[in-house]
Amino acid sequence: ERAIELCGMAMPKLLASVANGSRSVVACRARKDQKAQLLQLIRRRVPGSVCLGIGDGANDVAMLKAAHVGVGIIGKEGAQAVNNSDIAIGQFRFL
Repeated sequence: ERAIELCGMAMPKLLASVANGSRSVVACRARKDQKAQLLQLIRRRVPGSVCLGIGDGANDVAMLKAAHVGVGIIGKEGAQAVNNSDIAIGQFRFL
């Protein structure tokens, strides 16, 4: 949790460089604001990147809005992720 915050604020160029050298970036166990910040950083600093956000609850709304494409998963946590996404699916396995 603290690693994303530290890298994103203190070393954004380094984090963007690592993201640019990767085929994909996956963030898990991050706070809701960190998910959105990571996507915004990658969108700004990695040219040609396409960000996909996948979420199933209200805590994922900021990330879904920050992504180029937001996928909301219909689930037990309510409909907020689905209402704020570009695409809605019934289960993660449908990706």
